[in-house]
Amino acid sequence: MKGKRRTTEEKIRILRQADGERTILEICAENNISEQTFHRWKKEFGLLDVKQAKRLKELEAENTRLKRIVADQVLGMEIIQEALEKKL
Repeated sequence: MKGKRRTTEEKIRILRQADGERTILEICAENNISEQTFHRWKKEFGLLDVKQAKRLKELEAENTRLKRIVADQVLGMEIIQEALEKKL
């Protein structure tokens, strides 16, 4: 059964709970996640704080947008190149 999808910020807050005196098993039970999920999140977000995670998310979105722009430009150049070859 699939669990609830969590935002990056929520994942980091859950990871920060383990910095205290509580055990990982207690945190996992309270947040209804598996221990494997906790460790996977820790591997991915372990050293980030919430502000850094938000910035990372923004940069990833901008990177995706820029890649799309470059792909459109390359496609446009290829179309123009084909049109020029047909004229010659």
